[in-house]
Amino acid sequence: MPSASIVPEHDPSLLFTNAGMVPFKPIFLGEKEPAHPRAASAQKCLRLSGKHNDLEQVGRDTYHHTLFEMLGNWSFGDYYKAEAITWAWELLTREWRLPKEHLWATVYTTDDEAAGEWSRVTDLPEERVLRFEAENFWEMGETGPCGPCSEIHMDRGPEACDLRGTADHVCAVNAGCARFIELWNLVFIQYNRQRDGSLQELPSKHVDTGMGLERITAVVQQVGSNYDTDLFRPIIAATESLAARRYGADAMADVSFRVIADHARAVSVMIADDVLPSNEGRGYVLRRLLRRAARHGKLLGLDGPFLADLVAPVAEILGSASPELRARQAFVADVARGEESRFAETLDKGLALLEGELATLPPRGVLPGAVAFRLYDTFGFPLDLTEDILRGQGLTVDHVGFARMMEEQRARGREAKRFTSQSASTDERRSRFVGERVSRWESVVTAVTTDGSDRPHGVREGEEAEIVTEETPFYGESGGQVGDTGVIETERGDRLEVLETLRPNADLIVHRVRVVRGAIAAGDRVRLLIDEARREAVRLNHSATHLLHGVLRERLGGHVRQAGSLVAPDRLRFDFNHIAAIPAAELDGMEDEVNARIRANVECVATEVSYDDAIKLGALAFFGDKYGDRVRVLRMGDFSLELCGGTHVRRTGDIGLFKLRGESGVAAGVRRIEAVTGGGALDWMQAREQRLRQIGETLRVSEDEAVERLERLLAQQRELERKLEKLQRGLAGAQSGDLASHARTVDGIRVLATRVDDLDDKALRELADRLKEKLAPSVVALGTTDGTKVTLVAVVSKDLVKRYHAGNLLKQIAPLVGGGGGGRPDFAQAGGKDPARLDDALAQVYKIIG
Repeated sequence: MPSASIVPEHDPSLLFTNAGMVPFKPIFLGEKEPAHPRAASAQKCLRLSGKHNDLEQVGRDTYHHTLFEMLGNWSFGDYYKAEAITWAWELLTREWRLPKEHLWATVYTTDDEAAGEWSRVTDLPEERVLRFEAENFWEMGETGPCGPCSEIHMDRGPEACDLRGTADHVCAVNAGCARFIELWNLVFIQYNRQRDGSLQELPSKHVDTGMGLERITAVVQQVGSNYDTDLFRPIIAATESLAARRYGADAMADVSFRVIADHARAVSVMIADDVLPSNEGRGYVLRRLLRRAARHGKLLGLDGPFLADLVAPVAEILGSASPELRARQAFVADVARGEESRFAETLDKGLALLEGELATLPPRGVLPGAVAFRLYDTFGFPLDLTEDILRGQGLTVDHVGFARMMEEQRARGREAKRFTSQSASTDERRSRFVGERVSRWESVVTAVTTDGSDRPHGVREGEEAEIVTEETPFYGESGGQVGDTGVIETERGDRLEVLETLRPNADLIVHRVRVVRGAIAAGDRVRLLIDEARREAVRLNHSATHLLHGVLRERLGGHVRQAGSLVAPDRLRFDFNHIAAIPAAELDGMEDEVNARIRANVECVATEVSYDDAIKLGALAFFGDKYGDRVRVLRMGDFSLELCGGTHVRRTGDIGLFKLRGESGVAAGVRRIEAVTGGGALDWMQAREQRLRQIGETLRVSEDEAVERLERLLAQQRELERKLEKLQRGLAGAQSGDLASHARTVDGIRVLATRVDDLDDKALRELADRLKEKLAPSVVALGTTDGTKVTLVAVVSKDLVKRYHAGNLLKQIAPLVGGGGGGRPDFAQAGGKDPARLDDALAQVYKIIG
């Protein structure tokens, strides 16, 4: 079987594929029948989160990695212990010719069957088959498939021990040193762990084996380190070339070489599998790795982005097993380069801040949490990056203080979004949404609040309040879709305008109302009527976002995922992960594809199922998103299958028309599309047609001729501007001779500060440069005005920049004309708003120079 994606398919419970068995998990759980009774694969895995997190050790030793490939073979109710042990021994000793005398095996304490097979089918001596308990029992989770395992270890000799000199240490299998290393784990899945902890025999017994490619490669190639194998050496060689330094010459630099080699592999595979940098979930893990690698590049003297240059050797090494990496090599390099370039803007400033703080800490000191938080919040330093820097100096960080600052920031965010009806959103009140096809309903008011306080006697005409009813047809704002508006009435003639509808939690819908007539109190029976035309417009826009999302993923790649949305009656806005602007021709194609799906007029079916069943159906769900036990799945033909609780059309044809209004970037790695649908799309197109008619009338040509006419006018304007510029240069040249004669000698240099009329900014700069050369060594300051604003320019000869600074000169005189500015030592420009004081400001130049 080919390697599955690093992003687990239909399994939001896992951040990344972290073991070879992950793609086969549904088979072991009994959710899926195996396509084959036997399988083998080389699965790319990442261990960067949860209990499988090796990040801290990466680079500091020679055998931990973020990305590794797990070699494995599986039996689904087919072969069992005898075959698994026989074939493992054959591969290691006959095919790869590992010395038998250096191999050891371990089995579970009570697994006599496995111990017997080692003696029966191999020539491994009985004294080198050891029994362990915890180390030799594998479990998928607290409940579910599990079983004993048998591990194969290799003795690399006393010189490989990394705990020599440690008191009471004795080298042995599972003793914790690097002399004995585990090569292969053979798991025999024969039990099902029950909730009460008991073990129940499975009807079918399975085999799941795992062996790290990097470790076995080091053994087969007879090198002392994984980083000395051909899986890493070409990447290290490319880094040596970029940094003009040699791996192996300096122990501290070697850590950086190894970190960069490891992270270059990991980020390349992640990006090729559609993970893009972001501030949450998988994207944030990628961002952390990229930034960690960038900092280690800095330690090697690499000042600019360099990771993009390592994508090629990574693709060359891994590309035969992961062809998607070679196919997307340019894309991977672009993403890495862009992210590294953005971080480079703050890396130096963050390091400078950290160095200043470190200078104040005693040996083995603790960096304040507030400093670590500022590095994170202002300079983009992930906490583990700060910890990595501190670890090298024997320092730690105040985790409690950092967590407190993070929580304070989250609290500020929650407060900014907090719904005013605090009592309604935190007590036990409930309200039920009666359905997206219901536009009017009768119910009973259960709560009336204002500013977070209950109003037991209700509210009267002219007041605003929040009310809750037992049931409601009003959709509460959630999932990017705006809440409904409408009216609430009573039999006695009271009337409330519903200004907006909110959903503070899944079981509560709150109506924010203004009492137009009469009064309202808890216990009143009411009629609730939504604005049907507005709901319908929202329905069209929301349905279109699903079609758009599907088209984006189809045309741009599986990395596209929703990063935010707004579904309003007059427009839709859809934010999504993507690194680059989308070309106009591609946008046109996407618009055409969405409209084609609208014309297909397929049925839109929403069903409520369990979350697990939705995942089995293939519905889009994303790691980090929160879902309840029961979810609503929306299917639009075979175009789209997503979890969504919003309001939608019955058939895609109801949308009518989709018109894309624009595409733009809103944050690093996040793009935004804005569009309109239905009647709103028609209105927008008609408005543009009207504007085009007005342009034609203004240009006195037909609409079809407007563009050609505009192009001719613009060409004429450019020609006039060129002629004007030529005249101004001539005028400046003529003026330079006259102006030079007004220069004064101050302290042995020529100084000229004067007003010049009828020149634009460019001509003013050119005149200043001409006078500087003519009067050298000199200081020249020129000013001009168009009657409303002032432009100042200052230049200093190169041989005088150590004495006089053009930028500082303008900083002193610009305030006199109501402005400011600055620049380099040899050139500066400023502006102002008070033309009346221009001459006074220029006169100050002679005094300042003097």
